[in-house]
Amino acid sequence: MAEKTLNEISREVRLLYQKGTDALLRENIDYAIDLLNQVLQKEPGLIDARKALRSAQHKKSGGGRGLLKKVWSSASASPQIAKAQIALHRNPAEALHIAEQVLNNDATNSAAHRIIVEAANALQMPRTALMSLEQLILNSPKDKDLAIQYAYALAEVGETGRAEHVLVEISRFMPNDPDIAQALKNVSARKTLDEGGYDALSSGEGSYRDILRNESEAVSLEQEQRVQKSEDVADRLIREYEARLKTEPGNLRLLRSLGELYTQKKQFDRALEYYGKIKASEAGSGDPSLDAAIAETTVRRYEHEIEKLDPTDPEYSAKVDAINAEKMNFQITECRKRVERFPTDLSIRFEMGVLYFQAGKISEAIQEFQKAQANPHRRIVAMNYLAQCFAKRKMYDLAARTLQNAIKEKTVFDDEKKDLIYNLGSVLENMGKKEEAVEQFKLIYETDIGYRDVAAKVDAYYEGRA
Repeated sequence: MAEKTLNEISREVRLLYQKGTDALLRENIDYAIDLLNQVLQKEPGLIDARKALRSAQHKKSGGGRGLLKKVWSSASASPQIAKAQIALHRNPAEALHIAEQVLNNDATNSAAHRIIVEAANALQMPRTALMSLEQLILNSPKDKDLAIQYAYALAEVGETGRAEHVLVEISRFMPNDPDIAQALKNVSARKTLDEGGYDALSSGEGSYRDILRNESEAVSLEQEQRVQKSEDVADRLIREYEARLKTEPGNLRLLRSLGELYTQKKQFDRALEYYGKIKASEAGSGDPSLDAAIAETTVRRYEHEIEKLDPTDPEYSAKVDAINAEKMNFQITECRKRVERFPTDLSIRFEMGVLYFQAGKISEAIQEFQKAQANPHRRIVAMNYLAQCFAKRKMYDLAARTLQNAIKEKTVFDDEKKDLIYNLGSVLENMGKKEEAVEQFKLIYETDIGYRDVAAKVDAYYEGRA
């Protein structure tokens, strides 16, 4: 089922769509939802109608919804979710329609959006799937698998730049994750192909091998895509790519691949040399994924220096501390440059705050986290860090209030919320409020006895009472 534009639908449906958008502009939300649902029943692939419907759904279920109302809405949607899941494999179009009915009353419902993603993929409606993936990312900004799926969906519709940005953002939480690194590599390769004019790939008229010059080059590229390459393959690829660079000095993809290969072989200076050549080019100067690769390679070089040290050396600890201090100084300096270059990018502000926090520069960290709170994708985690900063300065009342506000905003009881509750319990302990503290630990104990040391804390409390 192909997605359509307004020019590809009948006049009757177009007029119905116009009435729906007019009702939305007049803030007649229920009427707009009804009309737009009728449009999508007639033309499920009309992406403009689905965007307008999503806007109406958010206006209806957004702004001022309390936790009780949200819980009630989720409970009432459960039968529809179950019905949609049953229909998903038998009739994805029906599952899509049922999930939309859930969103009519709960625009951020994750279960409904997941069904829409699956149904839309089955119906070959990539932009419909992408809209729901965007909401799922808002609901769970630290979900690695979801971020990778979202990035691939963006790349599928040609938005490889945004796809790279998504992966760079999630990599800041998980800097050494191999799945994210591989996804970023795949998306960057896709971007290079797109920029190289390989339209046949996106249109489905050609294959990856079709665009290569010969079969041996196809084999080389497939081997390059492996996360861990054997030494002989890596060495062969390096020889081959460096030979090709003599005749293709401006091939940025070759330079990128050589940087990755030399990083794998722990020849970090050579890797940075090739990354630097890309950076010096016009095409590479504004590439955030390249900046991330350079920073990661530099950090790995510091870590490799530590690995080479002799643990039996009497000065081992002092040398490790010196290298770690130099590494932290590099990370802070590099991030500060990006803050100066992009002062309104709150994601970089958050990263800056984390680095300051790790370096023990609490006052500077507080300033960055206070700004990062304005980023809806980082708000909760920024508040969590901010509270920890207050606690380190023994401002326990400010820490407690910040955590309580974050907990109110965090409706899903996931690991992030457990972390907030645990930190609040720890702050209350430091304030001498042991009864209030243990109540927080008990909230976690009831659902996850294995979380950190809550079992020991709660058991000790009851043993003390006995």
